Amino acid sequence: MSYRDTYEAWLASPALSAGEKAELEAIKNDEKEIESRFFSQLEFGTAGLRGTMGAGTYRMNVHVIRHATQAFAEVILAEGPEAVQRGVAICFDCRNNSDTFAREAACVMAGNGIPVRLFESLRPTPELSFAIREYGCIAGINVTASHNPKEYNGYKVYWEDGAQLPPKHADEVAKKMQELDVFACVKTADYDTAVAGGKIVIMGQETDEKFLANVMAQVNDKAAVDKVAGTFKMVYTPFHGTGHKLIPEALKRLGMQHVICVPEQMVIDGNFPTVVSPNPENPEGFALAVEIAKKEGADFILGSDPDADRVGIMVNTGNGEFKVLTGNQTGVLLLDYLIGAMKRVGKLPEKPVALKTIVTTEMARKVAEVNGLQCFDTFTGFKFLAQKKDQLEGSGEGNVIMSYEESYGYMLGSFVRDKDAVTASVALSEMAAWYAGQGMTLYDALLALYEKYGYYSERTMNLVMPGLDGLKKMAELMAGLREKPPVEIAGVAVKEQKDYKDGSVVCVECGKTSAMELSGSNVLRYEMSDGTSLIVRPSGTEPKVKVYILANGASKEEAEAKVEKYAAWAESLKG
Repeated sequence: MSYRDTYEAWLASPALSAGEKAELEAIKNDEKEIESRFFSQLEFGTAGLRGTMGAGTYRMNVHVIRHATQAFAEVILAEGPEAVQRGVAICFDCRNNSDTFAREAACVMAGNGIPVRLFESLRPTPELSFAIREYGCIAGINVTASHNPKEYNGYKVYWEDGAQLPPKHADEVAKKMQELDVFACVKTADYDTAVAGGKIVIMGQETDEKFLANVMAQVNDKAAVDKVAGTFKMVYTPFHGTGHKLIPEALKRLGMQHVICVPEQMVIDGNFPTVVSPNPENPEGFALAVEIAKKEGADFILGSDPDADRVGIMVNTGNGEFKVLTGNQTGVLLLDYLIGAMKRVGKLPEKPVALKTIVTTEMARKVAEVNGLQCFDTFTGFKFLAQKKDQLEGSGEGNVIMSYEESYGYMLGSFVRDKDAVTASVALSEMAAWYAGQGMTLYDALLALYEKYGYYSERTMNLVMPGLDGLKKMAELMAGLREKPPVEIAGVAVKEQKDYKDGSVVCVECGKTSAMELSGSNVLRYEMSDGTSLIVRPSGTEPKVKVYILANGASKEEAEAKVEKYAAWAESLKG
């Protein structure tokens, strides 16, 4: 069927509402718009679906949600009756239509005879991961587009361990979606009837309390907080999202007496009216928080993204100005703090381990190893960090005290298997309070870590390749680097060429090939003779190739100069 035929089939479908019909009628003479909405289905990847909202197969709407849920239901049904009876947990964020999409997903699961636990209202992503594990569910669904702009929504799927769907099951869902008709194959139940019959069970405060009990069990040094609680001030913003309730509550339970919430951003709003992008990586999003921090004399600002799985912080640099710390810097601070705090209170486990992704700063490895911990790398994504944690702890090889990636995601404890801004907010606030008790801001603490462990600097370059030929350009770039692996970059010799696709490591000088632990991902890495690591990785969700520069040096200036030099090379890859 051509995109035109699909468009006509949608227009003729009785499943469409009057509003959706009018939306499609309005574009009947706009061939380009029709093509952009119907040239394909939204692709179901390992993280699920994500796209702009609107009518069409390549948009997020109730029909695409039902279709994906029917496919997911059939994958669950294939697991057998015992798996089916365990049911599915469903959560949603603050975005426009998230509550509707979540309810529709619940109705399709119920229509397929799969019991559902649905949150009564918006909740943080980590609470869904927790609920799956706590209630023994076979799977979970989260309606969220994380920190994307307001036009977007998404559909994330989880498996029984509380981590995002493994590639095998994601492939099965994608295959089913290709086989099933978007309208005719969907089985759905009436919502009120399903709730009355116990097929959809509503979750609320009782689950919040169980989740918070686990969050608070991660506190290491409450005495450090109590020591400064009367004077320490911090500012918090949920960016209009799901952190609005549980994060202030958790901070209160920690003993923080002066948590000043940004009032305009405590308002739940899927249009995110106070920010261009609700992303804690962007300093401009913190403008209102900085204003309050300066007025109130706070040293510490904390912001969680709309689905409260990622958290960013800003710190006072000592002259009344505030600086956003990168995810790499925040993670290094937290790892160093946790090791020290756990040692102080006798909570550091035997065989302690830190986990990070391949694109996360090598400073984390230095911090871990200097303090007697092992540090392991995984591929990007918390499902891989979760798998590694389970493998190490299941085999008795190690006990993970922290897992993190550079894009502001942190996982602590064993009750979730995803990024968790709620627990991270508590840990970061405890850390900020402890340093305050030493007469230091977190900025002072970071400078002290550089003095202790050496200077590190990182940058992520996004080589955007939009348009229909974008994917082709991305593939050609990776193929070119594999066909002719560089032996020199920016005038510096390449020491090792690593290909995570086949797990090969080539020593450039001697030509010897060896194997590394990780393989099966389309990522290239170059270890430079000056100690820099360069990683080239196509994005799985956007039309861009990411180049990660991980540098270090004897001084801040030396580390930053290396970053600048390699950034120029990364730009040249665009051609």
